[in-house]
Amino acid sequence: MKAKELRNKSLEELKRLEGELRKKIQELKMLKALKKLDKPHLLKLTRKDLARVLTVIKEKLIQK
Repeated sequence: MKAKELRNKSLEELKRLEGELRKKIQELKMLKALKKLDKPHLLKLTRKDLARVLTVIKEKLIQK
């Protein structure tokens, strides 16, 4: 997910996406703890996506 794509979304869509990513991170952490996570790199990628979303949300809030 690229920041350029995120900037085209509304604030409500970004908030929804933030919630989904937080939930996904929680699920991946649980799978990692149970040693059932086949692709551990997904946790890192999801965290980076969440950081991008939060950055764009803050940018939008500052502009208002």
